[in-house]
Amino acid sequence: MDCERRILFVYNADSPLLAQLKDYVHKIVSPDTYPCSLCQITYGNLGMKRAWRRYVRNLPYPAVFLHRDELAGGNPQLLEYQLPAVFVEDGANITLLVSAEDLDRTPNLSALQELVLARLSERAHAAVS
Repeated sequence: MDCERRILFVYNADSPLLAQLKDYVHKIVSPDTYPCSLCQITYGNLGMKRAWRRYVRNLPYPAVFLHRDELAGGNPQLLEYQLPAVFVEDGANITLLVSAEDLDRTPNLSALQELVLARLSERAHAAVS
């Protein structure tokens, strides 16, 4: 595993407990208007889905999970992107891997897993070329 690179999964949700509780209720009561497709796909009513947890453990780079309110301190350049989104961090360089639009069109967990692996593969092939 290459420790200089990380995959950043950034949720369109805030991190404080009260915000998470509000999001939890919103996701159940009105899922069609919930603003974070990444949360909807990767989390069930009782937390992160087991299949997703296993998947991220087996990615080629460590996975980091961030909420939008955590970006201003450590990664303010990511505030320009629509969230949720997935990025690859390679040292000081951060590039978009999966956009909010792509995530919004992703129907389920297995499709998300395939999409992330495909984009990582495309990125690896582009780096070799």
